[in-house]
Amino acid sequence: MNADAICFVDTNLLIYARDASEKTKQPVALAWMQWLWETMQGRLSVQVLNEFYVASTQKLKPGLTKKEAWSDVEDLLTWRPSAVSQLTILGAREIQSDTNFSWWDSLILSSALELGCQYLLSEDLNPNQKYKGIEILNPFQIQLPS
Repeated sequence: MNADAICFVDTNLLIYARDASEKTKQPVALAWMQWLWETMQGRLSVQVLNEFYVASTQKLKPGLTKKEAWSDVEDLLTWRPSAVSQLTILGAREIQSDTNFSWWDSLILSSALELGCQYLLSEDLNPNQKYKGIEILNPFQIQLPS
């Protein structure tokens, strides 16, 4: 992984950073999030923020309070998340046709393309797969860049 490349962050990395029940994944997710904050190379979409808010308040056990989750969302708004636009939807349709990714993953990849990201950090897609210049990396299977 190129240490100065822009990384799109999928929801699962955000969730694991807040999931105390994940004793193995939480420290890795926290280290990634710290690196992304320090380097200012993290990007995400409004879709990811919405997924994070719902999952962290309704699916985590114990979950975050709405106030805690909203505080995280407010912090992540400083990353200037991309909105889901008509262009995003059209791009997602093309991606889904090309790859057979789920609709939601296609929207994420479309957003990453719009933001000019070189990497998509996600455990939900096949690691090391590339699509139009974006490499999908599982952050739990690779080392943090130096």
